[in-house]
Amino acid sequence: MSDTINFNNTEIAFGTRTKKELLRAKFLFGMLEYGWLTRMAKPLLNIAFKSRLPIDPIIKKTIFSQFCGGENLMECKARIDALYNGGEIMSILDYSVEGAETEENFDQTLETLLNICQFSEFQKQVPFLVFKPSGLGNLELFQKVSEGYPLDTKEMEKWDKVRNRFEKICQSVAKTDNLKIMVDAEESWCHAAIDGLAEEMMVKYNTQRTVVFTTVQLYLSKKYDYLKWLKRLAEQHHIKIGVKLVRGAYMEKERDRALEYGYESPVCEDKASTDQNFNNGVSYVLENLDVFDLFLGTHNELSCLQLVKKLKERGISNSDTRIWFGQLYGMSDNISYNLAEQGYNVTKYVPFGPVRDVMPYLIRRAEENSSVGSQSSREMELIKKELLRRKYPK
Repeated sequence: MSDTINFNNTEIAFGTRTKKELLRAKFLFGMLEYGWLTRMAKPLLNIAFKSRLPIDPIIKKTIFSQFCGGENLMECKARIDALYNGGEIMSILDYSVEGAETEENFDQTLETLLNICQFSEFQKQVPFLVFKPSGLGNLELFQKVSEGYPLDTKEMEKWDKVRNRFEKICQSVAKTDNLKIMVDAEESWCHAAIDGLAEEMMVKYNTQRTVVFTTVQLYLSKKYDYLKWLKRLAEQHHIKIGVKLVRGAYMEKERDRALEYGYESPVCEDKASTDQNFNNGVSYVLENLDVFDLFLGTHNELSCLQLVKKLKERGISNSDTRIWFGQLYGMSDNISYNLAEQGYNVTKYVPFGPVRDVMPYLIRRAEENSSVGSQSSREMELIKKELLRRKYPK
C-alpha cells in the first residue's frame, strides 16, 4: 500500500470498466460539454414523454446507465456487487424520484425507503440509506415551519405526518446492527425545520452508535457555527453526531432569492471563502472525532487529498469507521477507486427509480456537468488517458 494517492491512475480507476463502457462514457461526457445541447434536451424530452414516444430504452442504455443503478432494487444489485467486488467500494441506494407533492406520494417514498432498509440490512456493501426531506413532505411546509409562521389545523396534521415519516425510517435503520441514514440537503430557507427534525432523531437514535447523519452545506457562511452548535448538542445529550460535509448545490438559487426578497445572501462571498469555510469545517470535525462521524461528500480531488493528509498527520487509520468519502455513481471513479485501493471507506451514491421518474435527477446531473468549470472535461481527460493506455500498455 503506497503512502501517496495518485488520482491520475486510470488503470485502477477504470479497472472494472470494459472498453465499450468507456467509449459510451466518453461519448456522454463529450455531449455534456456542449451546454446548449443540455438546454435543448430538457424541453425536447418533456415533449417526447408527453407524446408517449418510446424513448425509454434509449435513455436507459445511455445517460441512465451511466449515472443510475437501475429502475428497482434488484437491478441495482448487480451494480452494487460490481462496485464492491471490483474495488471494495460501498453503495448508498438513493431513490431519486423527485417532485413528490401529495400525501400519497410521500407515503410511497417512505414505503420505498423502508424496503431499501430491509434490502440493505444484510448487504455488507450498503452501509447507508439516504433521503431528501422533500420526498417526505412539501417544501413549502418546511419553509413555513422554518420561518416561524403559524400552521393551521390541516398544516399541523401534515407536519405531524412529516415528523412521523422521519421517525419511522430512522427507527427502522436504528433497529439494524450497522446501517446508517443520511438526511440530504435542501435550500437554506427550509433548514431550520429540517435541522430540527434531524437533531431530534440524532438525540433519540445516536446514543449507542452513529445512526443519523445530517448534511451541512458549507457554501453557506454560517454553517461552520452550526457545527459548533451540533457539538454542544452532542455533549448535552451524550450522543454521537453524524455529518455529511458538502460545499453545496443551490448557490445561484440562494443568491437570486436573497436579491429578490432583499435580505443578506447566506452564501459565502466567493469560491475562495467557500473553500476556506469547507476546509475549516473538515478540520473542526476532525478535531472533535470523539463527537463526530465524518462523511466527506465531494468530487474535489484537492479536498480529498487534504483530508487524507490530515488523517495521516493525526495518526488516524485509513479504515477508521468514523471517516467516509463519497462520490456519485458514474463520476469521479479516479477518486473513488484510488481511495478504496488505499483502504479508505468509500461509497458511491447509486440513484435508482423508473426511467421517466428519475429524469429530473438526470437532467440536473447533465446541467451540472455542462456548466463552466464542470466535471466533464476532467472525466474526458481521464477516459482518453485510459483508452490510450489500453492501446499502448507499458
